[in-house]
Amino acid sequence: MQDALWKMPATAQAEAVRSADISAVELVDSHLDRIAEVNPRVNAVTQLLAERAREAAAQLDRRRAAGETLGPLAGVPFTVKESTAVEGVPTTFGTERFRDLVAAEDAPPVARLRAVGAIPIGHSNIPTLILAGMHTRSELFGDTVNPWDGSRTPGGSSGGDAVAVATGMAALGLGNDSGGSVRIPAQFCGVAGLKPSTGRFPADHRVLGPDDPGPASQILVTDGPLARHVGDLRLAYEVLAGTDPRDPRAVPVPAYGEPLPGRVKVAVVADPGGHGVHPTVRAAVATAADALRDAGYDVREVQDVPRLDEALEVYGRITVTEFAPAWPVVRTLLGAGGDRYIAMAMERTPPASADEFMKLMGTWMSIRRSWAEFLDEYPLLLGPVFTEPPVEPGLESRDRAGRDRVASGMRLCTATSLAGVPGLALPTGMADGLPTGAQIIGRAFREDLCLDAAQAIEDRLGTLTPTDPHTAHQTE
Repeated sequence: MQDALWKMPATAQAEAVRSADISAVELVDSHLDRIAEVNPRVNAVTQLLAERAREAAAQLDRRRAAGETLGPLAGVPFTVKESTAVEGVPTTFGTERFRDLVAAEDAPPVARLRAVGAIPIGHSNIPTLILAGMHTRSELFGDTVNPWDGSRTPGGSSGGDAVAVATGMAALGLGNDSGGSVRIPAQFCGVAGLKPSTGRFPADHRVLGPDDPGPASQILVTDGPLARHVGDLRLAYEVLAGTDPRDPRAVPVPAYGEPLPGRVKVAVVADPGGHGVHPTVRAAVATAADALRDAGYDVREVQDVPRLDEALEVYGRITVTEFAPAWPVVRTLLGAGGDRYIAMAMERTPPASADEFMKLMGTWMSIRRSWAEFLDEYPLLLGPVFTEPPVEPGLESRDRAGRDRVASGMRLCTATSLAGVPGLALPTGMADGLPTGAQIIGRAFREDLCLDAAQAIEDRLGTLTPTDPHTAHQTE
């Protein structure tokens, strides 16, 4: 049975450990064997925590033997993005400069997962400092390979987690998302990923010192889980939601809201902003829409999402303005060529003056209000995660045209991050040997509606992973 343990859903893994069908040590060892087999080909797990994971598993087994009731994720291995703190382990951000930046304590989401029995099994790769681009390539650890086709990027910046989950090296991944960094790699690798509402999950991103970042970094960045099954994503969501004294942004909103009357209305927008969408992406959105219709949802095509181009402009101006003062130092930490992606953004979008920034903050609130009004009429929105199939690694840093193409592709992720609403990416099938997917967006703090809809789609379309790495087109 052990050879198959890593293939099981996280919910089944935890149940097997709680019921003593398997030991937590057996479960961890199964994943460590899978990592030894697969990671040399995909380079997703960066810092392997093998002995720490085995010891945590042994402690769980001892607690179960003593009659203790274990938590809902007992023994389930998960990866943690290189930018998120795991106590006693360097938080490297994928850069040489922070190779020895050992974390004093777990970040809040790591602590929450660990408290219910989940076991960190390793850190996972990211673009250097999360800033070097959408492709997961770091100065410290190199390129992560898309297991479906090595000539395509796995996405980012939570690409290491997506690949680890997709290939069965971990049952769950813990990433974060400020404009698609969980959702895009989820789609590109054929797994599910959740960006929650702003304020749903507690976090603490003060890894590099005691000071908090500016308003864009405080509001846009949300931690989020990746999983192979919607049921696993739901369980992780239930664990991660809540408050924590380290994060006054997190609010005590119930994880589940009141049922909506009648059939739930779903707006469908396959081409946000009318900037173009690849036929396979349009078809994936249509496939998800058909699945929701079959499940009894009231699915309606609508003209567009609220104020998309304005949202993209505001997002760009606010983030560049906040980031500009630190850029002369930060660009020196990104390694050879790692500064191209941000440098092109700053050339295109100049920082705002103080007066302009104040007006931008007001416009930001206005855009959030427009989205709230739209989602009041349509509780769910179905659209693309990325408007193209997975692109080649490093396209966004190659030249201006490549950067603009990638920025356009992720536009719905960017806009919904600015609006602060939840977005859930999930696979819909395959096209030309690559995963396809769609995104379900919901009202603020109604992740439960997104999860319900995603489950309805998964029930009809199935799952794509775990998968073995394909080597036919693998990069050197």
